[in-house]
Amino acid sequence: MAWEPSYPGEFPTLGYGVIEWMERVLAAPDRAEYEPLRLYREQAEFLIKFYRLDPQTGKRKYTRAVLGRPRGWGKSPFAAAICAAEALGPVLFSHWDEDGRPVGKPWASVRTPTVQIAAVSEQQTGNTYEALLEMLRNGPATEFYPSLQPYDTMVVLPRGKIEQVTTSPRSVKGARAVFAVMDQTEEWVKSNHGVKLAQTMRSNAAKLGGAVMETPNAFIPGEGSVAESAAAFADLIKAGKARDDGLLYDHREAPADTDLADRDSLVSGLRVAYGDSSAHPGGCVIHDPPCAPGHSDLDSLIQTIWTPDQDAQQSRSDFLNQVTHASDSWVSSPQVQAIIDRDKIIKPGDRIVLGFDGSRGRVSGKADATALVGMRVEDRHIFEIAVWEPGPNDPQDWAPNPLQVDATVRDVFARFNVIGFYADPSGWTSQVAEWEAAFHNKLRVKASRNAPIAAWPRGKDSRVSEVVEKMRQAIVNGEVSMSDSPRLISHMLHARKRAKRTGYLLYKAYPESMDKIDAAYAACMAYSACIDAVAAGIGQKRQRKRSKAVFG
Repeated sequence: MAWEPSYPGEFPTLGYGVIEWMERVLAAPDRAEYEPLRLYREQAEFLIKFYRLDPQTGKRKYTRAVLGRPRGWGKSPFAAAICAAEALGPVLFSHWDEDGRPVGKPWASVRTPTVQIAAVSEQQTGNTYEALLEMLRNGPATEFYPSLQPYDTMVVLPRGKIEQVTTSPRSVKGARAVFAVMDQTEEWVKSNHGVKLAQTMRSNAAKLGGAVMETPNAFIPGEGSVAESAAAFADLIKAGKARDDGLLYDHREAPADTDLADRDSLVSGLRVAYGDSSAHPGGCVIHDPPCAPGHSDLDSLIQTIWTPDQDAQQSRSDFLNQVTHASDSWVSSPQVQAIIDRDKIIKPGDRIVLGFDGSRGRVSGKADATALVGMRVEDRHIFEIAVWEPGPNDPQDWAPNPLQVDATVRDVFARFNVIGFYADPSGWTSQVAEWEAAFHNKLRVKASRNAPIAAWPRGKDSRVSEVVEKMRQAIVNGEVSMSDSPRLISHMLHARKRAKRTGYLLYKAYPESMDKIDAAYAACMAYSACIDAVAAGIGQKRQRKRSKAVFG
């Protein structure tokens, strides 16, 4: 019997059955006496989404999940409960009941399951495994499953096992793991074999129709961690560019403008980051009406944050769950997030300037991106027009289609009042010359008298360093706003500063990095055109009629 929603927006899920199983079978960890496990509402909501099913086939929608929360939220015990459910509970689709609701069954009904708790060190796996042992030993689990044996090093199931795994991808290659928790994946990088281990575990689960779950803290952009890769995948899904949307990405952080030095601001930010686990007497701030106070003492967190030798960046990462930045980053994630304005809409006829940075391909490695970025002059609002970049399956000699790029530029000139256009002519000299011939009469600000559009070959003009730094200051000081464009944001966060004689320029973390920065340079050129326009007195607001939105 096919499942049919009983109210708009509902979807079939085994999550309700999994929640009931957890609270009936498992003990709450870290208790002097037995208490049944009780999930926070936000944990239950995650499970309802994680165990979502396809209404036609009953297959699980998500084969991969990321739960990003701050330290002390309770990720490890929650992950332990999911491990127990995957090992013993009703996590597989069985059939539709008489009301069209899905009914679950355990993995043991179809195969001998292995569940893995993985990290890059034994200490990290212990965070989850020790909570799992308490849940199984201190409650009725062994009464429901008499042959269950929760040993110190391994849990022997009535059929199958739960085991701890560290570091070596060879040790798990081919393992029949139906589910794996990958803990603290912000620390999983190539140098400790974490990237390869994650790939192997995802492959193992996929072969069996299983799933994996990551439980990272905030990652540092540019380190190439598994957590950073997952965030990039989530951005592709959000932008509609991914071929598969089987990732449930649940990351919550404090607002970007949270002030570590202001108690009221800090408390507000911590309440957002910690959600239902916040012990603030006012309850949670993520539900209406608010949930009761949780277990995370915000006062003790504030004391730690305000310790004189506590690193501010580490505090933002650990306790506000904010993705910050590497030491040589151009801008940080909180700084970029603070200028995002989703309410501003770019309309046809708006007075804008353009910035263009292009690539024609590479001899070795994947090509850089080609980006066209706009900025509305009256309010300095930055928005992505187009970013052409190679996908994961594109050939090494990929290059953007010049005809498509040209058509996009001409379309923008047709729809908007473009008063300035600064472009890097490197690799696009002939195309830039054609744009100059076609549009120079429309431009009210020009890169130079003889070259109205060709602003600079990247790094060969002393003005570049000045513009890049002015753009950074404008972002930090909130003098510009920006649309919520995942690719533009990621390019900005990938940019690294490298000192030059005249200042600094923007580079990728390393030459062969797959992380692109071209849209960041395009935004800098748009900003340069914008401030030139304002300096020329072309920045006054004017009344416009309402019209259909084009970019946001």
